[in-house]
Amino acid sequence: MSPRQPHFQTAPEDRISFPLKLVYGAGAMVNNLLAAAIGGMSIVLNLGFGMNPALVGLLGALPRLTDALTDPMMGYISDHTRSRWGRRRPYIFVGALAAGLIFALLWQLPEGRSESFYFWVFLAGSIVFYLAYTVFATPWVALGYELTPDYHERTRLMGVQNFIGQIPYLVSPWFLAVMQYEPFFKDMAEGASWLAIGVGVFAAAVGVLPALYLRERVRIEANPAVAQVSVGLVENLKSFIKGFLTTLRFAPFLKLCAATFLVFNGFMLISSFQTYVIIYYVFAGDTKVGAEYAGYSGTVSAFSTFLVISFITWLATRIGKRRAFFVSTGISIVGYAVKWLCYDPAHPWLVVLPAPLLAFGLGGLFTLMGSMIADVVDADEVQTHQRREGMYGAIFWWVVKLGMAAALAAGGFLLNATGFDVALGGAQAPETLFLMRIFDVSLPIVASVVAIWTIAAYPITEARAHETRQALEARRGA
Repeated sequence: MSPRQPHFQTAPEDRISFPLKLVYGAGAMVNNLLAAAIGGMSIVLNLGFGMNPALVGLLGALPRLTDALTDPMMGYISDHTRSRWGRRRPYIFVGALAAGLIFALLWQLPEGRSESFYFWVFLAGSIVFYLAYTVFATPWVALGYELTPDYHERTRLMGVQNFIGQIPYLVSPWFLAVMQYEPFFKDMAEGASWLAIGVGVFAAAVGVLPALYLRERVRIEANPAVAQVSVGLVENLKSFIKGFLTTLRFAPFLKLCAATFLVFNGFMLISSFQTYVIIYYVFAGDTKVGAEYAGYSGTVSAFSTFLVISFITWLATRIGKRRAFFVSTGISIVGYAVKWLCYDPAHPWLVVLPAPLLAFGLGGLFTLMGSMIADVVDADEVQTHQRREGMYGAIFWWVVKLGMAAALAAGGFLLNATGFDVALGGAQAPETLFLMRIFDVSLPIVASVVAIWTIAAYPITEARAHETRQALEARRGA
């Protein structure tokens, strides 16, 4: 660290015990499991039910449009809830149970129906699922922003939760192979229905843990102008709109949102492409062997992410969060580039080699961004005299979900644009395979480069965060 940059030690009272960090991480496990499952299992709609890839992409995108309203509204509701159990915990508890149940039901699709039937039924179910998901995830994210006021302990907390949150990615790359496992299931559709039940039960059971064991650190008195139902719907709506616009105008937060959208969207945009490239380019259309090797690659990436999170957490406490972001995103760019050489039909095992480098992209992103947004919440409170963890968390994660939705939608259309035809099997045209590989490599590289440029002007350093904390504690106490 440069001698010009002060470094502050974490006070004992600002530390979060490791068991409580694990409990908060349980929420990340559920959050990531549901996201990975609905994304990874969507390929069944194409390969198992014969739905057009463009329609599959729309099913990933359209429900997320409702999140543009429901996420900020849930953040506002959570910020202004006053109950004996706190602002966040009741919603985390109910949301976890509802999201797990609805996810299990979502995949109980009857066979032999029309494409339009599957589209509309799955669309309606997805909208209800994402609403329950929002009720759980938005307060859980907000709770993490207020568990500690310390600049570095926030990074450690987010490192642990991201570490625990990677566990689903050890198994999710194998979902396609599991759903095709013939000794258990007659076909992919039946495999999806049983897998969804397992995912839903696990999500409900684990998702309630943060609500049961964590406590909110910041105590906010009710604001009579916005927090009481008696003031009426109009006044609460005005307060919501004002808070929403104030949040969107805060420049440091917008930089974090833009960088997250770019890095995450770049990764998600080619996540489906990667599977298709492995199956149809490396393995000439053999879906079972291709799914197996895609599973190997995903598992290596997941294991590597554990190491990445530990390294980036350590690095950020030494060189700062912004510089750590440059390092992690830069390494992932190298990983995307070497895929062009490693996805080789003559040497199929090379598909696992880029995985450790690619792990730096999302591993570093979600370790650092949560910690940086917690700093943004403090900086915003200095200016506005209000705490809006829920609103900031809701908008940030809506950007993440918007990135996933946009990627799923664009991915389907891009796949069609390459000329891919599932009916051709391994006989895809050479031009199709070439375009698939080009998109797979180039799009995330461009997005990551723009993200680095965006964060270059991010202004909140360790010294500035320390000054902000001192100002807040002088105003309202520790």
